[in-house]
Amino acid sequence: MDGAPDFQRDHVAGRDILRCSGRWTLGRLGDLPERIDGAGPIAVIDLSGVERIDTVGAWIVARTADRQSAEITGGSPEMLNLIDIVAGGQDPMMIRHDAPHPLRRVVEQVGAATGLALRELSGLLAFFGATVRAFLALARHPSRLRLHAIVTRFEVVGVNALGIIGLMSFLIGIVIAQQGAVQLEQFGLDVFTINLVGRITLRELGVLMTAIMVAGRSGSAFAAQIGTMKLTEEIDAMRTIGVSPLEALVVPRVIAAVLMMPLLGFYAALAAIFGGLIFCWAGLDIPPLTFIQRLREIVPMTDLWVGLVKAPVFGAIIAITGCYHGM
Repeated sequence: MDGAPDFQRDHVAGRDILRCSGRWTLGRLGDLPERIDGAGPIAVIDLSGVERIDTVGAWIVARTADRQSAEITGGSPEMLNLIDIVAGGQDPMMIRHDAPHPLRRVVEQVGAATGLALRELSGLLAFFGATVRAFLALARHPSRLRLHAIVTRFEVVGVNALGIIGLMSFLIGIVIAQQGAVQLEQFGLDVFTINLVGRITLRELGVLMTAIMVAGRSGSAFAAQIGTMKLTEEIDAMRTIGVSPLEALVVPRVIAAVLMMPLLGFYAALAAIFGGLIFCWAGLDIPPLTFIQRLREIVPMTDLWVGLVKAPVFGAIIAITGCYHGM
């Protein structure tokens, strides 16, 4: 017996039995699949005589059993397990899923976005509460306040950001003056460009542009720094030795952002006004002295205070959000 794969068809107790024998492996099968297909109806496939079977042989058995609705018996547990695995791979699969209904897709996306927003809001509120508790703990124990960390954050948030904030605000001041002059020139009111530049920069735009740049620069840096410390388990190590991560990492950054934002906002407003002054001088022939005098006449101090009051709020939101995503 060379172990060649073969089968014998028997009829026992009114049932047609296919008795398999030999090695049902790829290199030995030959025309065995065609002969089995021509063997006629089969009720039972008996594998007790099979010495060895591989994936191809298991596929032939599984295909035959599926076509004939036949029962497989006599094989070892390993054989039957392989046949079950191969049979499961014959199930038709969709290469490309049907596109869902547009309305259903929109509702699902809105629901997912709403759930994500609610989870983010819940996490931010919890983190804000923990930050407030850390501030209260430091108020009871001022000696735990890390002044060196706060001063370092002053440099990161404020001093190192002066260049980019000054440049962007200067260019925005020029753009505002140019766009305003184009519209006001139609009515012969070029001089009101000074009003536009002065009031919008001191009241709104100076602080807003500063907040955007600080969020993109310092807020993302906070998240990256604290996130890296979390990945390297430095935060867990701080908790192990009894140091509060909120007091050591979050509070200094929040204090630095809150204190530096009004200064940066005022600096950005001055840079934007200087950009508007340059444009009015070069493009509208308005002397710098006239620009400054009219600026003093038309810009009330309330505009400056409104901008400066909003700045610490923006700073707190930026710092807390960045630290939250890092933690």
